[in-house]
Amino acid sequence: MTTFTKQAFEQGQILLIDKPLNWSSFQAVNKIKWLIKKQYGLKKIKVGHAGTLDPLATGLLLICTGKMTKVISELQGQQKQYTGSIYLGATTPSYDLETQIDQTFPIDHITQENLDQIRNLFIGDIMQVPPIFSALKKDGKRLYEHARKGEEVEIQSRPIHIENLLFTSVKLPKIEFQVDCSKGTYIRSLAFDIGKALNSGAHLTSLRRTKIGQYDVQQAWNIEDFEKQIIQSTPETI
Repeated sequence: MTTFTKQAFEQGQILLIDKPLNWSSFQAVNKIKWLIKKQYGLKKIKVGHAGTLDPLATGLLLICTGKMTKVISELQGQQKQYTGSIYLGATTPSYDLETQIDQTFPIDHITQENLDQIRNLFIGDIMQVPPIFSALKKDGKRLYEHARKGEEVEIQSRPIHIENLLFTSVKLPKIEFQVDCSKGTYIRSLAFDIGKALNSGAHLTSLRRTKIGQYDVQQAWNIEDFEKQIIQSTPETI
């Protein structure tokens, strides 16, 4: 529960924020930090987030203030849950809608039985190759910097854990999913790999983070409501 007082923000709080579409996680943190500093007349306050969401993703962003920034690494390590949609039959270089479709594939052979079979391939401890359009570093540069220059880069696979994967709706070429996974899992790569496993192609068309550990997006503030609430905090509570 968020306490809207100067002392509470300085001592430290974990804010549950529902990140809007097309906002970077950095933008969301800066907005929250600016609101707190402006409302309570603070020259500085520590504010950070526990796990990046891509601009094209929405959902739960944990933003820590004050002394609670010390638990960010602990929060980042907790299991996460996502929901979203995947488009079958086409790939993009970024594995999502950031870039245009570069290849198309047949999907006529894909059945519910195929989906049930390949689902099990992605549950448990698996190896995953991160997307080239990501912020991971290689040779001192972000991978997306290499990608935008058309440079070919060898990307090492990494161990991840997927606790559960459900296909909640199948209306080809679109499938909707829910996944519970470890830190370091790229859902864009998961979408791409699902397409390959189906002898087709795929890319991510929407993504929403719904949980981080015990924290649920249903308890999160959207940016507008948080701003209204903090502005309404009275001088007596500062």
